[in-house]
Amino acid sequence: MKTTQLIILFTGMSLGFLCSYFMELTMQNAEQYLAITTLVFADGFFGILAGVKREGFKTFKAIKILKTLVFWIVMLTLILVIEKSIPGAGWLSETLLMPLVIFQLISTLKNASMAGFIKTSILNQILDRIDKHKGFRE
Repeated sequence: MKTTQLIILFTGMSLGFLCSYFMELTMQNAEQYLAITTLVFADGFFGILAGVKREGFKTFKAIKILKTLVFWIVMLTLILVIEKSIPGAGWLSETLLMPLVIFQLISTLKNASMAGFIKTSILNQILDRIDKHKGFRE
């Protein structure tokens, strides 16, 4: 066999291995990928609606949703690879992704309120219950 054929064969084999590895990783953790995707798109949907009310549609802000989604999917994949390869690192995804979930949920609620789907008084009640130690608004 020629060197070129060996290089093509090796490259194809390596890419096949990587693709099958990441497909298995994704399918075993599909719920986490779906949760992140749903959170980012829900926040983006309400953010776009609120932005249209305030200042009109901005394409670069809509594209920011996709950038955010790609970033968090890459982060989740990196975390899951580390968890799979290092025994005892199973706590990483919960520890690193819970702040994302909390902030995305709060951002989604705020955007839904700004878009007119949630009344401001209800949003304030929800936010006050998150920080009970700070007291309630009058």
